[in-house]
Amino acid sequence: MYPEIMVAGMREELTTLGVQELKTAGEADEELSSQQGTAMVIVNSICGCAAGRMRPAVRTALQHGAKPDRVFTVFAGQDVEATERARAYFVGYPPSSPSIALFREGKLVHMVQRSDIEHRDSADIATELRRIFDEHCAVAIKQ
Repeated sequence: MYPEIMVAGMREELTTLGVQELKTAGEADEELSSQQGTAMVIVNSICGCAAGRMRPAVRTALQHGAKPDRVFTVFAGQDVEATERARAYFVGYPPSSPSIALFREGKLVHMVQRSDIEHRDSADIATELRRIFDEHCAVAIKQ
């Protein structure tokens, strides 16, 4: 574990966007067991691909019109219990940090793992996130 002073800025890159931190297993269960709407879970990390690719991509994507109803983050290597519990909801995917999971009505509908992040630029990742937001988070317009 790194001293909190070293990761505070990395946390703030997401929390200043309105992303809610989950720091305990109980908080993760409480928020991720919901079966309503859409939720995105960001597994934050101290690594360079989180700093240079994932967090900037999330910042850009969350400026899009369609976006998840709720957005959460856990910090790998820092909030260990919350991260492990969140990953338990990523059924079918091995632990990966950084990563981004999107849920709709309680079901995992899209996963972006480290292998999908580390060799792409943030603009490309943001484009993917906006596409999945359009597909899974857009509200149908009543005719």
